[in-house]
Amino acid sequence: MALSEIDRTLLQRCVARKPRAWEDFVERFLGLVVHVIRHSAQCRSIRLSQSDVDDLAAESFMALIADDFAVLRRFRGESSLATYLTVITRRVVVRELLKHKKSASLHELSEATAPAANAPSPEERISNRDEVERLLRHLHGAEADVVRLYHLEGKTYREISDRMGMPENSIGPTLSRARQKIREAGSNGG
Repeated sequence: MALSEIDRTLLQRCVARKPRAWEDFVERFLGLVVHVIRHSAQCRSIRLSQSDVDDLAAESFMALIADDFAVLRRFRGESSLATYLTVITRRVVVRELLKHKKSASLHELSEATAPAANAPSPEERISNRDEVERLLRHLHGAEADVVRLYHLEGKTYREISDRMGMPENSIGPTLSRARQKIREAGSNGG
């Protein structure tokens, strides 16, 4: 997707330091930045507080304005501005998460807190047990194993990745595909 005219104008206003340009930019892309932050943390089994999300959003926006908007000035318009900002934000977030992983500044990013990041509460697991069992009747192989490990055994994405030998960032899509299969099987009378 190419750069939209709205984004092109907004970008030009920002680098030219026009009044309210930066505020408009932040207003337009804050939701995207927050989504990328939460998704990046979730993919790494890291739970963030709202304060952590706010700090990471600030870091992401600071990266954009650093050196007189150097990152925005380098944007060539060969993709949408949202795509470009997603890549920039993800790089900033991953760098910050790795930098702080050993410290407790991002609410103990240790392994001890990681299971809560991706795992439903025990109450959700128990209340969904029948649905999970029904889902498992329609699944085979790795998909069934991932669903079983996640929903019935309470494993995190990282634990499933280690046990199954599959990339951690493929666990969520595997679970989504499995849920889609059960929806399709249910609508087909299956």
